[in-house]
Amino acid sequence: MFRDIPQAVEVTQGALRGLEAWRKAQGMERNRLLRQIPPETGKLLAILLAGAPAGDAVEIGTGAGYSGLWLALACRATGRRLHTYELDPAKAELARQSFVAADVLDVVDFVEGDGLAGLMNTDSPAFCFIDAERGLAQSAFELALPRLPQGGLICVDNAISHAAEFQDFLDDATIDPRVDAVIVPVGSGLLICRKT
Repeated sequence: MFRDIPQAVEVTQGALRGLEAWRKAQGMERNRLLRQIPPETGKLLAILLAGAPAGDAVEIGTGAGYSGLWLALACRATGRRLHTYELDPAKAELARQSFVAADVLDVVDFVEGDGLAGLMNTDSPAFCFIDAERGLAQSAFELALPRLPQGGLICVDNAISHAAEFQDFLDDATIDPRVDAVIVPVGSGLLICRKT
């Protein structure tokens, strides 16, 4: 997946990293920053998705589309589709442009709308990446888990950097008997849960 990344994907990823750096340098408000995952997190997500049981992937919180580009690589390699949702209109427009520029719409279904509603209507997901507001993490987790097959994965970003904002959920998830879970110190911290 990583040795032959299409040039359109690499160029788009570079443009998104540059835009994020520019916004930070301008001192933009926190809610206007893109706060994209680092490449290591993207690669880990792609590897996890590629090894997940049969089924599609869902992403709650598309942002500008950077993580979706990594997930699209795994979808293309394994014959899956990514269903990704973003509520913020400005971020949604950036994501739309990113997916078109990277030429990944053959494996990406992008929706500007509520990810929780989208998750409820997604048939047979095997993988769910949650990178939305921390207050939505538990709701998304509870919606995704019963829809996943045994061995299906739920990954939640910012499990270290923003842990204080949703510590109760993180604590509960790591001892939930329905999953095997671990917080991995990559990027902003990634909670990885495998359905037992």
